[in-house]
Amino acid sequence: MADTAKPPLETAPSNPAPSLAGAKIGLILTGGGARAAYQAGVLKAIREMLPDPKRNPFPIICGTSAGAINAASMAVNAEDFGAGVDRLNHVWANFHAHQVYRADPLGIALSGARWLAALTFGWLTHRAPRSLLDNAPLRGLLHRILDFDKIQRAIDNHALHSVSITCSGYATGQSVSFFQGRADLDPWRRSQRVGVHVKLTLDHLMASSAIPFVFPSVHVNREWFGDGSMRQIAPISPAIHLGADKVLVVGAGRMTTEDARPGAERYPSLAQIAGHALSSIFLDSLSVDLERTMRINQTLSMIPEAIRKQNHMSLRPIDVLVIAPSERLDEMAAQHAQALPWPVRMLLSGIGAMNRRGGALTSYLLFEKPYTQALIDLGYRDASARATEVREFLGVSAPHS
Repeated sequence: MADTAKPPLETAPSNPAPSLAGAKIGLILTGGGARAAYQAGVLKAIREMLPDPKRNPFPIICGTSAGAINAASMAVNAEDFGAGVDRLNHVWANFHAHQVYRADPLGIALSGARWLAALTFGWLTHRAPRSLLDNAPLRGLLHRILDFDKIQRAIDNHALHSVSITCSGYATGQSVSFFQGRADLDPWRRSQRVGVHVKLTLDHLMASSAIPFVFPSVHVNREWFGDGSMRQIAPISPAIHLGADKVLVVGAGRMTTEDARPGAERYPSLAQIAGHALSSIFLDSLSVDLERTMRINQTLSMIPEAIRKQNHMSLRPIDVLVIAPSERLDEMAAQHAQALPWPVRMLLSGIGAMNRRGGALTSYLLFEKPYTQALIDLGYRDASARATEVREFLGVSAPHS
């Protein structure tokens, strides 16, 4: 598991807003479909470490994919952090697949029929299905539980500095971070990634969480967007551009590599290949970003601060703390796969996703209470086990015995 680092990631904003109280701490919630339940458990543990659970310790919140939904939820509830964590945990602890995508027999049958027709008669109709699953139920759920007007109110009341939601543009190939925050925050443009100041809406969330092939892309402004984890080569970047001095990253997959490389004789199933592809999208960029920033940090530490100032070097050190699952989530998903509705099990069985080797794909789609509650518990345990480190990072004292 990754430990604390102090990497200089980006140049400082040209007009950073004043800190709310000391260092501005950014919270980064990464993608991963149903795996994002883990983040709710981590936030639950952090809430218990705070002397005042109502006060939001993360003035800057950034989310991608399913992490964008968690980020928006915390931004909406920024004026009462503890209550926001409770609401987030309640939703994840009681999730069912039909709240996210159509899991009924008719919905699954229609999806299968559309794909079969496309493969058979696509040359004739010139129409292709947009996704494997219909996530209209998720839009309805988020519409009911999220009041986006509360984001601006939290910003005006200084409970929140800014929040960003990252999406991937299919036409431009750019990673676009749509952010809402103080009026003096500037947009940014880097190679294949930009930041755009907007008023966040439900469309931004649906676009950011549109897992490729699984959920349909969403049209925002002039472009179709999909899951924000695609082509997001610098997941920590948005928080730095928004003025964060310290960044807490809550991942959705293990950050360590296995020592042994087990062999396999059987040809990989479609589910195994798809799970591998999704893991590359959701997990690899964060690991690479962290490795790169630690190397840059080592180089920067060799240059005296006076020389950096004399040469107008704009890089600045950023404290980064990463909390990621201590267990393999694909194996946990395989243990709870039978909790999926039978039509979904039938669909996934055909591509090999209902066994241990296909657990990676299942781990992204298993929006069912037994699995999400297990992830919440794991997140809570992982964060609690590092309570001393987290408190030091947040600048809060341990409770007196």
